Amino acid sequence: MPVQLLKIIKGESEVPLPSHLQKEELKHLREGIDYTNKYFQGIVVLSYAITKLGDGTDFFKVVLQDDLCSRINSINILIHGKMAEDCAKVIRPGDTFVVAGFKVAKSPTAKEDGRHAYHLKVSEEAGSAVYIYTKRSTRASEMTSVSVAPKYVYTPLNHLKGGTVVNLYGIVKFFKPPYVSKGTDYCSVVTVVDPSNAKLTCTLFSGNLDSLPKIYKIGDIVRFHRIKIREYNGQMQGITSGGFASLTFDGTVGAPIVPRASSKLYTFLDEEQKTIEELRAWAVSNLTISGPTAKLSGVQPMMFFDLTCQLVGKARVDGSSFLLKVWDGTKCPYPTWKVPVESRDLEGERGLLHQLRNLTVDILVYDNHVQVAKSLKIGSFLRIYSIHTKQASADNQDVPHVEFHLHGGTCYGRGIGVLPESNQDVRELKEFLESVDLAGSQNLESMSSVELEGIFWYMGSFCSTVLTDHQDLNNTGLRTILNSPAPQQYRIRAKLRTFKPQKLHQSVKLHCSKCNSLKEIPNGDDLNLILQESAATAPNPELHNTSWYDSVMWTTQDQNQRKIAIHFVKHDEMLQEPEDTLLMIEGGTLKEIWKLSRRFKCVIPVRSSEDDLALLDLSAPFLLQGSVKYYGCKQCSTPKTIKNLSTLAAEQRPSWEPTEIAEVLGIVPLQYVFIMKFTLVDGTGALNAYLFDYEKFFQIPASEILTSNFLQQKMQMTMNTLCPPGRKLDDLPWLECFIRSYNVTDGMKHQVYYQIFDTTVAEDVV
Repeated sequence: MPVQLLKIIKGESEVPLPSHLQKEELKHLREGIDYTNKYFQGIVVLSYAITKLGDGTDFFKVVLQDDLCSRINSINILIHGKMAEDCAKVIRPGDTFVVAGFKVAKSPTAKEDGRHAYHLKVSEEAGSAVYIYTKRSTRASEMTSVSVAPKYVYTPLNHLKGGTVVNLYGIVKFFKPPYVSKGTDYCSVVTVVDPSNAKLTCTLFSGNLDSLPKIYKIGDIVRFHRIKIREYNGQMQGITSGGFASLTFDGTVGAPIVPRASSKLYTFLDEEQKTIEELRAWAVSNLTISGPTAKLSGVQPMMFFDLTCQLVGKARVDGSSFLLKVWDGTKCPYPTWKVPVESRDLEGERGLLHQLRNLTVDILVYDNHVQVAKSLKIGSFLRIYSIHTKQASADNQDVPHVEFHLHGGTCYGRGIGVLPESNQDVRELKEFLESVDLAGSQNLESMSSVELEGIFWYMGSFCSTVLTDHQDLNNTGLRTILNSPAPQQYRIRAKLRTFKPQKLHQSVKLHCSKCNSLKEIPNGDDLNLILQESAATAPNPELHNTSWYDSVMWTTQDQNQRKIAIHFVKHDEMLQEPEDTLLMIEGGTLKEIWKLSRRFKCVIPVRSSEDDLALLDLSAPFLLQGSVKYYGCKQCSTPKTIKNLSTLAAEQRPSWEPTEIAEVLGIVPLQYVFIMKFTLVDGTGALNAYLFDYEKFFQIPASEILTSNFLQQKMQMTMNTLCPPGRKLDDLPWLECFIRSYNVTDGMKHQVYYQIFDTTVAEDVV
């Protein structure tokens, strides 16, 4: 039979393997070789829940290790068909698994899971055979009754008793990254909660750093096995005991359930995935788990925050402090302290340090953090917890600057954690860093410290805005405006006391000029969900290769085996150069669509209907061009079928302008706008004025701000100039601008509002 469960008696198999089979080593696996008479043997270290593929075939994934000392010596085994069902019934971690007659293929998840570059494909149809060695006294005929893995009992936190050793699940509410204790062991402190509304603080020690829980952020979920409970001052505490082990999971709803283990061998049952999902859902509704994270572009003096960043340089400063040079792709809005160190003491690639000189910040770490900082590798990704920013002036300078400190001790979770490249936050950061315009950043920062001083700190004497029209109007005091009827237009000279939103990316909205509605910009998770739903309907081959587009379709090699179709629009029956080509895609992910939009002029996500290709739900963009996503108004649009694009394709020189595409597809396009509220003061009064602007005020296109790191920095610098943080009212710069008053009636309630218009930020500010 294809799957055999064999007993081990006195160290020997009760039934030997067929004599024609020869053992194959992991390091010798290659594609394109016939493994009909070869077998691979390993220990089961992990198995996943059995699932069904799109065609209804059973699918089961097992992870084997041939050497328990290294993760790279583990390999994924993909089992299909009836053999998947049979294996899922009997396999448990620790079993010896032998597979013969397999096929070798490249593993698309190797970079993410850290396992072997190839995986093995196994099925009864391919002539594969599986032999499972177990010490259980079970006959092969009893396969259906074999337990998959031992059951563990998990104790709710409100049922803990002193003097017991228990297993438990919890959500991390607070933690201290591992640090060297007064002895030689590493120590980590973790406070967890669960739906019983109880909490438990655990103090965990180990001589091996890797044996402690791999916690990266508040909200992570931990599973502790064999943790000892003791009572101290009327409260329960958790401490490590013999056999202590942990698994840690990302607590984000919808994130992959991938355990971060403290030991090489562990059991994780299918039903425990449900436990993780239930804890995630409970945490979203009952806990505030967002930590004090920030990007460098959002820091302020006198704040404490967590920073996810990449290390590009480090240096010894003195016996009690150490320097880390880091960046996250954004620019600190203030002049920053550059720690003086000898060039010979600075580790890091000199060319890169020079190239990133305007985007890196110096973080000085003290005392117990120095030992960890010394061990960090250049290029590694870090999460530094509870960094303190403070404003100061160097002894030989008058210009204030911001300093970054990681103080000694572990209060408030201070510490340094190294994140693996498989971490979701690291993957997003790497993708962002690769998109940073380093040349633009250097041009932006080509000013001297004296010029920076003028921009950020001494702006009280000159005006930061330019009037583009209505020069005949005279200045009017805000008190007079507040006491005057609407509608009217005014010219004012005032100072910007506050503005909202403080997080500038939140100021960008989508506006419909037809119904005058405002909408939030959909986030990536929402778009991915829409794209996943559209991918559930397979492309219709009958709609491929028409007179005006050519089609290509393939099936992805991942577990989902998605079908993707791309339709390249032709001109004069010929395909065009990529930079002139519009294409349509079915079944693609957001990441795949982004890649295409960078190479081709336009990309339209579509789905197959019965008679023609159709647009997706208008919650998704109807068009991507470069880095800009174009949306349509659901209320005002009447979407037409894709064949209407053929009229544009037939033009002598199709321009593929978004407005033309929207028109032929029956779409009323939404426009990106900045919506902000300014509180203006002039000594006579204070007035709230709204900014409603596409690109004139900031001289930045609202449609591009969310995808350009350089433009985000530029906007942040502009707002720090118009409203310098932490400055007294007398030191704020003057703004000249036009405002108009208008009436708004809501039922019986009547109000007067004010809007800024025909005003632009001065070029020397931008």
